[in-house]
Amino acid sequence: MLEYVMKRVLMLVPVLFGVSIVIFLSIRMIPGDPAEALAGEFAEEEYVEEIRREYGLDKPLHIQYFIYMDRALRGDLGRSINSDLPVLEEVLTRFGNTLQLAFWAMLLATVLGLTAGVFSAINPYSKIDYGSMTGALLGISMPSFWLGLILMGFFSVYLGWLPAGGKGTWAHLIMPAATLGVTGAGLVARMTRNTMLEIIGSEYITTARSKGLDERKVNYVHALKNALLPVITVIGLQSGYLLGGSVITESVFAWPGLGRYIVDAIKMRDYASVQGSLLFFALTFAFVNVVVDLLYAVFNPRVRYGGENR
Repeated sequence: MLEYVMKRVLMLVPVLFGVSIVIFLSIRMIPGDPAEALAGEFAEEEYVEEIRREYGLDKPLHIQYFIYMDRALRGDLGRSINSDLPVLEEVLTRFGNTLQLAFWAMLLATVLGLTAGVFSAINPYSKIDYGSMTGALLGISMPSFWLGLILMGFFSVYLGWLPAGGKGTWAHLIMPAATLGVTGAGLVARMTRNTMLEIIGSEYITTARSKGLDERKVNYVHALKNALLPVITVIGLQSGYLLGGSVITESVFAWPGLGRYIVDAIKMRDYASVQGSLLFFALTFAFVNVVVDLLYAVFNPRVRYGGENR
């Protein structure tokens, strides 16, 4: 297990190196000059050039990249042009808010998705099945920004039950977590149903029933446990998506997370903030994938790392 973890960590090095190049070049393709954005529309050219020199924007691109990577390897992601604060400090502060939102959204998606998928699988082609899968399809199909605005209009404007945006009490968390969790719940439900239906029709499940085992034990212990491997994959991918894909939801609900921070940084052409945030997201997503792979061995003892599966 330890050998496998070390191999996966080493594999992250070229991946993150490639991601850093893509991020570095992509942000510089956006029209606009960060020095001009910071100096203001009517600033003199001398002042703009001074800002470029201060933040190293006057150097060739390859020199800027090597300076950026040299600092990043030492834990320095640069300083924000907008706030003049260390990017790492701001990223860590806002990532805590994004992590909180993603955790509750993923918890909601997992509970709803597993429940709907299991009930659909043990009641195939029934009203429960059709209703659950229709709800799952709607959840997958609805754009997050549209769902967020609908929830805001109904629960905040019409009913006045929940705050429209911001962060403070648990009430501020309900609508953004629901907005992010609905799509994940639909994907988990469909994967759980399809995998359980396949397993329920297998020979060892038929044998378990023929031995007189309780139907609930057959469904929830034997079938569900063996159906969890592909479901864990979906949950892991959705966790990474929720961490990196919360940009729109955080903007709609004015949630002070890392996604909204990236949007504001792009508007200001704040290269250091965008690069640091996206690199942090990439590292987090890679870490989630490693954790998901390790969870395979927990739910399926036949999985062995560093050797052949038994």
